[in-house]
Amino acid sequence: MTGDWHNRLIRQVETNQKEMLQGILDIVSIDSTRSEACANKPFGPGVDLALEQTLQLARSMGFVVENVDHYAGIVKYGTRPGWESDEKYIGVFGHLDVVPAKGQWTTPPFEPSIRNGRIFARGILDNKGPILSCLYGLYAIKQLGLPLAHPIWIVFGTNEETGMADMDHFLKKKPAPIAGWTPDCKYPVVYAERGRAVFETAADTSSFTPEQFGLDITDPEFGRLEFRLDEEHKLKVSYPASVDLETIETKVKEHIDATLVDNMPPVFFPKEGVLCRILKETYEQMTGMDGTPVTTTGGTYAKKVPNIVPFGPSFPGQKGIAHLPDEWMDVDDLMQNAKIYALSLYRLGIEETV
Repeated sequence: MTGDWHNRLIRQVETNQKEMLQGILDIVSIDSTRSEACANKPFGPGVDLALEQTLQLARSMGFVVENVDHYAGIVKYGTRPGWESDEKYIGVFGHLDVVPAKGQWTTPPFEPSIRNGRIFARGILDNKGPILSCLYGLYAIKQLGLPLAHPIWIVFGTNEETGMADMDHFLKKKPAPIAGWTPDCKYPVVYAERGRAVFETAADTSSFTPEQFGLDITDPEFGRLEFRLDEEHKLKVSYPASVDLETIETKVKEHIDATLVDNMPPVFFPKEGVLCRILKETYEQMTGMDGTPVTTTGGTYAKKVPNIVPFGPSFPGQKGIAHLPDEWMDVDDLMQNAKIYALSLYRLGIEETV
């Protein structure tokens, strides 16, 4: 898969390091926690400011940008007449909203601090740093003028942490990508996500187990079906693709009075398909590590947006960082992500069979 374009892209990403880090620090400095909606700001002024500043950053790079009713922003590259209004695009979807910066921080959460090669700030990992590293990966492609078979969109969401209404709105206005990823999970490429069903009930859910409900189900790829309990009389079921929602709902209602209030179905892609193959090969080449596709119990934009898989940004062994005080990401990892994403974008962008 290697060629002159490969080495040129790597060098260009490295050349852009200082500019990239400053761009990321500027956006991470914005408190984009969801707040009360106001005019043209469906998730509050902080989130909207992060969106506007990100689009302005992309404009300064020479990209075509679009604000989708303040629910999402699109950075486009590779547009040209005859490409069906860009409907057949490669898409990368990340988010600019963050969770509240609770707890005890060593330094203020929205005043990024670099200590020993590590950036500390709310949103640096989840998800501003990774999605902006995708933008800078695309920027390297643009700077080199590399030809593409498909246009590429980087889509910046604004409501991933509190419901994903941003993607509901986006998909009403815009087509889904033909392939792509969300940099909001882990490496290697994730080919499958569990489904998530939520039931409301007046019952005390604290002692419930799947076995009691006849749902003692184990999948060779996903593992066991799990109950996740909370203090709001909600029963959350994390389930593999091998069991359908109707079965779960029937079993739950046989045992308690419950109402299904939300469901995100499982995500499943063929491990040998073009998308997973390209992302696997690129990851292996850049890291020297095994890139065999994996599953996750988490939930990302891949549950909402068709044809995308979770891919990065956390490397094996990096867990439990995103929502805690002193959220961090290493500068070296940001750079490695940008290189992986630049190469992956270009390979997908020239792949005629996607």
